[in-house]
Amino acid sequence: MCICVFMWQAHPKYPFLILFNRDQDYSRPTYPLAWWWGEETILGGKDGLGGGTWLGSTRNGRIAFLTNFREVGTLPHPKTRGELPLRFLQSNKSPQEFAEQVAREAHQYNGFNLVVADICTSTMVYVFNRPDRDNPSFSLVTPGIHVLANASLDAPWAKAERMRQSLEEFIKEYGESDLPIKEMVEKLMTNRVKDEEWMLPGVQPREREHPLSAIFVETVLSSGPYGTRNSSALLVKPNREVTFYENYLDLNQDPKQWKDKMVTYKINER
Repeated sequence: MCICVFMWQAHPKYPFLILFNRDQDYSRPTYPLAWWWGEETILGGKDGLGGGTWLGSTRNGRIAFLTNFREVGTLPHPKTRGELPLRFLQSNKSPQEFAEQVAREAHQYNGFNLVVADICTSTMVYVFNRPDRDNPSFSLVTPGIHVLANASLDAPWAKAERMRQSLEEFIKEYGESDLPIKEMVEKLMTNRVKDEEWMLPGVQPREREHPLSAIFVETVLSSGPYGTRNSSALLVKPNREVTFYENYLDLNQDPKQWKDKMVTYKINER
């Protein structure tokens, strides 16, 4: 289960910015932020099992990110959801065209929330296939601050509202000054406060939902150790300079260690 908060076309210095926590089983192979395939084409972390990503960008100004939709039942043989952001980043379709294509295929996936954007055309589209997998929906994302957890966009889950409030306060503190990306991740994405029982969504049993109700997750599920493994921030400036930062848990070290990486690039003119 993941969570992200993003600001779209609502800040004088950043047409787009996003903060994203990826939660996953510790046993699932994961590769940290990097340019894929040895070429500077797609930038993001990589799911070593499914081959997809949860947050990625390209030099052509394309950005895509995804969270799972919390539900009880799942498909017996679904397609991997992480391929959806990757497919958009590889395609030449507009966000709207891609959303229309995904909507036709959405029944093949477990519940997902997908956001695809083209910075060069200032277009962002949200696609989701729940609660009705047979009638997926998509819509343009309006300017402002939005939160995406494991329900629909801007669903008022308690952890989502904490996330929104934290970003609003952080932006207010810095006004129109540059935002310190590392400090923003450290301050906003490491919140371990959990919901009171009455605040939980109630989709799944309390003993599962409660440890997942923090912005930063660290717990043990039936599948084993589970938690936040990647905390990312991506900021785009009006001059089309992109800064992509990731703080990630390196499980190959003993003991495990947090490491970070930052990549800056310019979006190509087209």
